[in-house]
Amino acid sequence: MKQGIDPLNYLKIKRSLSEEKKRNMKPFARILIALSSLSMIATFYLPLWQIQLWAPQYPEGLNMKIWHNKLSGAFDIINGLNHYIGMRLIKAEMFPELKYIGILIGIYIAIGLLTAISGKIALLKVYVFIGISYGVAALYDFYQWGYDYGHNLDPKAAIQVPGMSYQPPVIGYKNLLNFTAYSGPDWGGWLIVAASLFSTILLIYLLVKKRKIKFKTKNENKLVAAALVGLTFLFSSCSSSEPTPIRLGKDECNNCKMILTDAKFGVEIITKTNKVYKFDDANCLNNYIKSNTEIQEKINLIFFVDYKNEGSFILANDALYLQSDEIKSPMGSAIAVFSAENDRKEYAATLGDSKSITWSEVSKIY
Repeated sequence: MKQGIDPLNYLKIKRSLSEEKKRNMKPFARILIALSSLSMIATFYLPLWQIQLWAPQYPEGLNMKIWHNKLSGAFDIINGLNHYIGMRLIKAEMFPELKYIGILIGIYIAIGLLTAISGKIALLKVYVFIGISYGVAALYDFYQWGYDYGHNLDPKAAIQVPGMSYQPPVIGYKNLLNFTAYSGPDWGGWLIVAASLFSTILLIYLLVKKRKIKFKTKNENKLVAAALVGLTFLFSSCSSSEPTPIRLGKDECNNCKMILTDAKFGVEIITKTNKVYKFDDANCLNNYIKSNTEIQEKINLIFFVDYKNEGSFILANDALYLQSDEIKSPMGSAIAVFSAENDRKEYAATLGDSKSITWSEVSKIY
């Protein structure tokens, strides 16, 4: 140690520098943050969000895309269809957010670059917080718009279905009358999701590495690890037990290979490996199972479309079945499926001759 330097001050300075180093990111991490931030510049030239509609008369689908400052897509056709059910015309003026989405993205990019330049973990926390806040706010805003758009209908509309609303899904698929709607991020939106996800994972990694997050004993570490694995398994199991919405006019029956077009009928098999098979009705389902012995051992769950509530599914064992020659199902099963006894009785009252049957009877008919 050089003469004239106070050992205590030297240790304090050294400790301070060490603490400062812990609060900073390494160059490689900073470069990655900079690159992920710069990649979002492409969002000014790519659509952020997309809404797609499929129906028997539009098997190729109708698209609507939301950019940072405009809308694009088949608006003339969509607005023409929406007019009959009393929905308002879709136009850019409906979205005041288009005036400042670009500004918000620019701020997000700037904070990301500032984080990369400074290397401060504290600033990375701000960057992550803003990314998560943007995502939550965007989804909530889209939900509010969709709710208003799908519920506030013209009472003088040519086509009115009592109790029916046309709110598009926030994310994912949803059946609306004879249409299947999909909503989700487009290329620009996925870039923002990727940048936000990367920064969040990096922050968690750095906090764990710097021991900002720690556990008292090795046993606790093992317990937490086991819990995380358990939660992952739980969520994956839950997701695998859910049926996939039928895209009318696009999905085909795994048995007869015909395109699925009737929103009141439909069946899905979910296998033990989470593979989904779709069918027109109970007729095609049973014929497929009987002609494919391998699938019999792979079946995990079977779901039917609720005749009364289009787009909703019911487990085969829980469903209520009604058979009548007057029920015109796509492939001649003559069976309608319900989730509520009142719905089955109400529909049976409109038929001349019908009978209630069980799932075991349905599975043995063909």
